[in-house]
Amino acid sequence: MTKTEQKIQPFNIVIIGQTNRLQYEALLFAASFNATNPDFPGRFFVAMPQPGPLWQDDPSISNTYILELLEEFGAELLPFENRYFGQSYPHGNKIEALAALPEGEPFVFFDTDTLILDDLTEVPFDFDRPTASLRVEGTWPKLELYGPGYTEIWKSLYDRFGLDFESSLDLSQPDEYWRRYLYFNAGFFYYKCPKIFGDLFAEFALSIKTDPPAPLVCQSLNPWLDQVALPLVIHALGGGRDALPKGYLDGDYSCHYRLLPMLYARESDRAVELLEEIAAPNRIKKALKQYEPIKRFVYQGKGDRARNMFDRDDLPRREQMIRQRLKKNGLWLR
Repeated sequence: MTKTEQKIQPFNIVIIGQTNRLQYEALLFAASFNATNPDFPGRFFVAMPQPGPLWQDDPSISNTYILELLEEFGAELLPFENRYFGQSYPHGNKIEALAALPEGEPFVFFDTDTLILDDLTEVPFDFDRPTASLRVEGTWPKLELYGPGYTEIWKSLYDRFGLDFESSLDLSQPDEYWRRYLYFNAGFFYYKCPKIFGDLFAEFALSIKTDPPAPLVCQSLNPWLDQVALPLVIHALGGGRDALPKGYLDGDYSCHYRLLPMLYARESDRAVELLEEIAAPNRIKKALKQYEPIKRFVYQGKGDRARNMFDRDDLPRREQMIRQRLKKNGLWLR
């Protein structure tokens, strides 16, 4: 059966649009999405936090030229209010923005520092079974000498919310190894309803933030709070690590590059080619060159230098090793 013969379930896309770095990343996302999904059947939202008591300054995009380009690329600008997080925890925007999305309509959230590489309607989403990015390192928890281990820490969280801990485990991984425990990067996640997902995400995150279980006493929750709550939400809603076949997101269809030096150092030729293609038109260049990392890496050749330093088929095992080599060679801008 061809794609045109299949009945494609419409779904919406959402990213966060904010002042400073995120507005330029939002423009790159929108340009890549427009180039690869010209006939997308759903809606594409750029959710923007609004000024309020939880922000010192206006967090929304104020650059009118960038706003015009976003709308040219099909984005619907979606304002939302911060009720819980804001300045103290900007990562909370991905939680709070969900309340502004159309209720009952499937959605996919992407971190703004992402490029869309191909037609997202070809990705076999099962919106009844949520999941998130498995392109993740063991960043949380950080175990302390003589402190609680992975099992005690994670089980305390599942117990807090009445969730079955044992069924979340990957029993092919050793006990007390971080990969045994359900853990995601929040670079993408999806579900059949943003209100159900968002309400649960906010409930779990706020409970953990304001009254962490005792085994978390030595653990930092900033910036990890979203990634601590996310697996609990996904497990509670019947999802898991096996809900999406490998190779689609964080693969052939999307690239969560995080920072431009990392994109050039380790991502696919397709990602780099698309980045440079969408950044080339003068009307886009006019906006993007205002951001120093894009100006230096895309338009002034630092990207090529960074790319030539690494073999994509034999990258350092840990991301930190890539970052250190880039810094040593004066190629670290963010």
